[in-house]
Order: sequence, then C-alpha cells, then structure tokens
Amino acid sequence: MSSTANGKNGTWRNWGGNVSARPARQVAPASVEELAAAVRQAREDGLKVKPVGTGHSFTAIAATDGVLIRPQLLTGIRDIDRESMTVTVEAGTPLKRLNAALAREGLSLTNMGDIMEQTVSGAVSTGTHGTGRDSGSIAAQIRGLELVTADGSVLCCSGTENPEVFAAARTGLGALGVITAITFAVEPLFLLRAREEPMPFDRVIAEFDQLWAENEHFEFYWFPHTGNTNTKRNNRSAGPEQPVGKLAGWIEDEFLSNGVFQVAQWAGRAVPAAVPAIAQISSKALSARTYTDIPYRVFTSPRRVRFVEMEYAVPRAALADALRELRAMVERSRLRVSFPVEVRTAPADDITLSTASGRDSAYIAVHMFRGTPYQAYFTAAERILTAHEGRPHWGKVHTRDADYLARVYPRFAEFTALRDRLDPDRLFQNDYLRRVLGA
Repeated sequence: MSSTANGKNGTWRNWGGNVSARPARQVAPASVEELAAAVRQAREDGLKVKPVGTGHSFTAIAATDGVLIRPQLLTGIRDIDRESMTVTVEAGTPLKRLNAALAREGLSLTNMGDIMEQTVSGAVSTGTHGTGRDSGSIAAQIRGLELVTADGSVLCCSGTENPEVFAAARTGLGALGVITAITFAVEPLFLLRAREEPMPFDRVIAEFDQLWAENEHFEFYWFPHTGNTNTKRNNRSAGPEQPVGKLAGWIEDEFLSNGVFQVAQWAGRAVPAAVPAIAQISSKALSARTYTDIPYRVFTSPRRVRFVEMEYAVPRAALADALRELRAMVERSRLRVSFPVEVRTAPADDITLSTASGRDSAYIAVHMFRGTPYQAYFTAAERILTAHEGRPHWGKVHTRDADYLARVYPRFAEFTALRDRLDPDRLFQNDYLRRVLGA
C-alpha cells in the first residue's frame, strides 16, 4: 500500500495514482547526518529537495523533479521517557509500526486517523487527523520536533525551544525543512468501546450536537443517493476486551468493507446509472456491532479499495448546513457518487496551518473510486465547502491558492514569514507549495 519505489525510468507515483514525478535522484539516508549532507549536496547542485513518505497524499505536495528523500531507513523508536510520558520516533516510521511498538510497551497515542499506512512525518506534515471531541490531530499530540533546515543544520523545537518554529512545523507541509524525528505525548494503553450502527441522515443531522457532546469520538458516513448513514462512537472503556472475532472481522472489514465494496465500485464505474441502487444496498450492508479493543485496532481499519479524496474543515457550527447543501446538490445533479461521505470533528488547536487552527472544526470528506471522473463532483462540493470558509486538507485534492488560504487562516502570514526566514531560497519549494503558499 505504499507509493511505487521506482517505476519506469525512476518515476514516483502516489497511492491514489493521480500524481507522478520524475526526480533527478532519490536518496535514502540512514542517519540525520546523511540526510543533512544530502540537503547540502542538493543545494550545491541547484536542485530542489522533497521528502516523501508512503505517498498517501492526493495532492502533489511531495512531488519534485529535484532530489526525492525517502525516509525508510530512518525508522524506529529513539527514546521512551516514562516520566514525561513522551516517545521520540524517527521520521520515516510508519504509523502502523509505531502503534504496534507502543502497544507492546503498554502505551498509546490519545487519538489517530483511520488509516495507519503513512509515515509519522508525512502524517503530521499534511495534518492527518481522526475524530475527537477533546483530542485533536496527530500533529496536536507532538511535544518536540527535530528537522534539517535549508542550510543543512539540525534544528530542534518544542513549546520552549524555538517555539515559533514549533507552532508552524508541526503541520509544516514540508516547506520549512525535512523532519528527522518527532516526540509525541503518549499515555498508558487503554481500551476503547466502539459502537457502530446505521442511522437515518436526517436524524444524525438533527442530533449531531448531542452525539458530538456525548461521545469522545463520533463520526459517520453518509451514502449519497440515500438517506442512510453509518455512525461510529468510540469511548473509553474499563473492559473487558471484546475484540471483533476473526471470522466476523474478516466478513465485515475485508469481505464487505473491502471485497464487496470493491466489486460495487467496479460495477458503478462500468454502469454509472446503477450507482443509486448499489448505494442503497451498500448503505445497508454493514449491520450494527459493538466491540472493545486497544485504540489502534478501533480507530484504524484497512483501506484496500483505492480512491481519490477531497476533504474540507468547516467551522463545526456550519456542519449541518454544509451537509444539507451537499445532499441537495447531489440530488439535483446528474452525478453518480458511489463512495460514502465521511464526517469527523476536531477541537481547535494552536498550530499555525492546522485545519483546526483556532476553531472547532468539522471535516467533510468526499471520495470517488480511482479511475472514475471526479472533477465535476469535487468542484461542486468545493463550491459549497468554500462558501462556509472551509479549509482544504493539505494532502487531499483541492484547487485553493495562497490568496484564498490567507483569508481562512488568521496566522497565514506568520507561516510565510517563518518560511522566508528558514528557507529564503526556496530549496523545499515545488509547484504545489508555490500555489498554496505563494511564491
């Protein structure tokens, strides 16, 4: 599920298959010193530099024709501090490996997204998040960062050391330097009880504030062309552990959520007119279930059906209106949308360019099966979401530029000023950063 290491002629492709690049060279440094040397060498050769993780972004945020830095040798836990309850991890560590390693140590992150294929540095740099009433994105759990800046020096930052860099670099878009290590706050391993159940769209919208307030982690999926949603509530539990059984898990998570869903997507792509009927069946395929397990087994699930995605963060108070408008748009259009719309929340945080920066947020994510035309749907959805001052996820498809983003991010100029200071010659620039941050 990672990006192609070396395609034809050294071409790099992302997971969604919608972005490719041909870097002049690819390097896989085995130490911070080697990474710093690679940055200095690129600078001497007049080449731009981009670190890339597993290619899970749908934007060209990691694309470069210069030097592509692959972090697969910079992995593993560097340090566990049980007194301060922090863990320092190398930047190229996949979240999957971090979660399993922490669990073995009796530790866990407080909150996480719904997939764990990404590297820790890729996930935080693009603002990867799950859903939470009180707990924020993965970046919001960072207590310290180490990064190699444009002059090849190593810079450490935290709430007390280089705090202005810390405020921005936790979701730094790869624009401020190459992250080499991240220190996360962790807590003793705990259990989560998940309750998944279908619920009518109108009821979820009417009761959303209550569902949000009553649950530590609430999210739902709405199936376009239907009035149906699947809701998921995750709350801490005293136990006992009651994981999903192997067979039930295979049926629900692999056969229905990946296997049958994949076939349904193929059918919808072949015969778009059948999509509404397929959606009615898909939306009723998963029945209610509850289970109790350690966090990463509850928060995350396998995603084997490839798709393209756009996601916007809107003020949480605007969620109901935005969703009703989205539903009305799909109903009056000729669009055939075979993938559910995912809705999550996050509390306001203090990270300069976090999608939840300074405001309680709700996330609306629209998806299309890979290989089906998505532009018309995404354009119509984007029109609705930007009317609510939506902020696009940095790693997902969107058409916004620096002028728009400066209007929806109060601290936008603070970020660009820091970038001018840390990377005046734009060593870490690419076309995507030129668009979203300005030249």
